[in-house]
Amino acid sequence: MSTRKKIIVILGQTSTGKSDFAVEIAKKISGEIISADSRQVYRVMDLGTGKITKREMRGVPHHLLDVASPKKVFSVSDYKKLTDKKIKEIIKRGKVPILCGGTGFYIDAVVNGTILPEVAPNAKLRAMLAKKSVVELFKMLKKLDPSRAKNIDSKNPVRLIRAIEIAKALGKVPKVKSGTEYDALKIGLTLPDEVLKKRIYARLLARIKKGMLKEIENLHKSGVSWKRMNELGLEYRYGAMYLQGKITKKEMIEKLNTESWQYAKRQKTWFKRDKDTVWIDPRKNKEKLEIFRTVKQFGN
Repeated sequence: MSTRKKIIVILGQTSTGKSDFAVEIAKKISGEIISADSRQVYRVMDLGTGKITKREMRGVPHHLLDVASPKKVFSVSDYKKLTDKKIKEIIKRGKVPILCGGTGFYIDAVVNGTILPEVAPNAKLRAMLAKKSVVELFKMLKKLDPSRAKNIDSKNPVRLIRAIEIAKALGKVPKVKSGTEYDALKIGLTLPDEVLKKRIYARLLARIKKGMLKEIENLHKSGVSWKRMNELGLEYRYGAMYLQGKITKKEMIEKLNTESWQYAKRQKTWFKRDKDTVWIDPRKNKEKLEIFRTVKQFGN
C-alpha cells in the first residue's frame, strides 16, 4: 500500500476557469486550495494577476496567496518549501490539499519532487548580463540551453539571467532529479482555441475596467520600481509602459492580448508533456460529473 500523500492538482491555461473549478472540487471533498501561480504569491497584485476574491473563494481556505513582497524575487525553491509545509498542515487537519494554477514549473517542483540546481549567484556575470537587452539575453540562452529557452518568459530579464547563470555554471540547465512523496491526481482544464482567445480578451478588458492600471500606479507609488514592474509579468510590464507614456492605451491592450495568447500556447505545450493528466472541458457537465466521481474515488 502506498504511503505517499494524496493531493489533487487542477492545472491548465490562463482563463480556463481553474479557480472556480477548484472551489467546486474543494466543496465536494472538504479540500483546501494551494495556489500554484508565480505572481499571485505577491501582495497587492490582485487585478493584474487575476487573483481569486474572498467572495469567489466561497468559504474554502486558500493558501500561498499574498505571501511575498513584490519588491523582492520569490523563487520556485521558496514556493516548494512553503507548499510542502502547507500540504502537511492540510492533511493533518483531515482535509484534502488541492494545488491549483497555471505555473507549470511550480506544479512540477511540488508534484515531481524536483530537486533544483544549487548554483550560487555570480555578481560579475549578472552585472555584465544586466547591460544586455532581453532579445540578446534570450539569444544567449537559446544557444546555451535550447530546451530551457522553449518554456521561459522571453521578456523577463530576471529569469533569463538566472537561466544563463545556471547554464554557464553547469553546462546547461540540467534535467531535474525527481522523487516525490505525493500521489497526485492531475486534472487539466482545456477549451477550444477560439473560445479561449475570446475569454482572454474579455478578461483583460474586465481587469482594466475594474482598475488594473490604478493598481499598477499604486504599486509604483509604494516603491516598486518601473524596472521591477517589467519583471512581474505582462500586465505589469505593459501597464507600466502605458503609465510612463511609452505606449498608448490601445497599444497596451493589443500587446497584452497578443502576448497573453502566446503565453497560453506555451502553457499548453508545457502541460501536454505530462501523459498522466486527465483533460476535461469545464463547460461540459458530463465530463465534470465523471471527474467528480474520479476525485471521490481517489480520496477513498
